[in-house]
Amino acid sequence: AAARLGAEVTMVGCVGRDPFGTLLCQNLQREGVDTSHVFVDQSKPTGSAFVMVMPKGENAILSALGANLELTPPRVEKAFSDIGEMDLIMVQMGIPLESVDRVIQVGADREVPVLLDPTPLRDDLPRLWRYATIVTPNQSEAAVMAGSPVDSLGSALEAAQTIHSRGIKRVVVKLGARGCVLFDDDGGRRVKAYEVQAVDTTGAGDAFAAALGVALAEGQSFDDAAIMAAATAAIACTRMGAQASMPDRARVEGFRALGTEVGRV
Repeated sequence: AAARLGAEVTMVGCVGRDPFGTLLCQNLQREGVDTSHVFVDQSKPTGSAFVMVMPKGENAILSALGANLELTPPRVEKAFSDIGEMDLIMVQMGIPLESVDRVIQVGADREVPVLLDPTPLRDDLPRLWRYATIVTPNQSEAAVMAGSPVDSLGSALEAAQTIHSRGIKRVVVKLGARGCVLFDDDGGRRVKAYEVQAVDTTGAGDAFAAALGVALAEGQSFDDAAIMAAATAAIACTRMGAQASMPDRARVEGFRALGTEVGRV
């Protein structure tokens, strides 16, 4: 998603020694993604996700993380020791939590912003999650991070404020068709979602995180980055599949021009 939006992307990950791992790396390479730091584990199969799409486009996902869990802290260390200049690091939680901690520490040590997308949510959060620069939880993830239910715009704003008070500079709580709530030192506000006919929401969160990260790395404001993220996620919902639904930059800019609102909750 980030590569299609114009970013220079290096992927750090782990696949199994099977045809699926080869296929995934080839897909990334065709998009211009550097896969030289994708490790091949000899003992575990490539991670898989089984997606069930509901009639209105919503989904339920069962993940078998497989080789993803073999992206150990030493492998993370090795990858980042070879990676030079970075404008932003993006990490999620489909890898060992101690490896997420190591990624966040690398960002802090090298003074590079870290965007943490706290998914898939498992038994616990990374120990160093409060040291990420940006977090992008959905409702259930925000409820865990804030320690309170998130079932309305008001409670989403309260959760975002709580997460911000725990050390996160920029918080985005994603609310699906209701848009998202932002919170930073300027306070809270809502970005409304673009209205689309959702076919499959698989990958929408990934599209959102990628666009937010790319826009912030380019120096766009938090609000403008969130608008770009909302547009990218909306487009992703109109297409079936995950990788296949990620839009390119021209499509996003055209869609973004339709406009959406940023306002107080």
